[in-house]
Amino acid sequence: MDNSINKTLWSQFGASIEMLENAIMLCPTEQWNTGTRFWYKAYHCLFFLDYYLTMDPKTFSPPAPFTLSEFVDTMPERVYEKQELINYLQYNREKCYLLISRLTMEALQERWINVSGSMNYSVLEILLYNMRHVQHHAAQLNLLLRQSINDAPDWVSRVRGEV
Repeated sequence: MDNSINKTLWSQFGASIEMLENAIMLCPTEQWNTGTRFWYKAYHCLFFLDYYLTMDPKTFSPPAPFTLSEFVDTMPERVYEKQELINYLQYNREKCYLLISRLTMEALQERWINVSGSMNYSVLEILLYNMRHVQHHAAQLNLLLRQSINDAPDWVSRVRGEV
């Protein structure tokens, strides 16, 4: 595949992940576990980032200490710490970079189908869907930060590096 497509996809997807990271990093400890559930919104986003990057969804399993609680619509058994979510974000960043860097034109056209069959997308479309989901939640977290501490991270126009 023309390497410029891979670079462009990573440039924008990576920027979305950086925006999510910046929001998580800016959240003060006293805002982490309030009624807004900042930590949970961040976790939800990271969980589905990981899931949508799994090219065979039926094999998906998040890394420890995370569980499949998002699939049964229940809260995790405990509040995850900021560093745990930053570690999960880094895991996802590397997974995303490796996936995008190895894509071919043929791979972009393959199907990504969840277990129930309710989501049936090309790999290109699930990547765009996933990036939009990350950006949606990064914006949500930025709004919560603006409302609670009157501050929010700046826009990231392009990823700063490979991983």
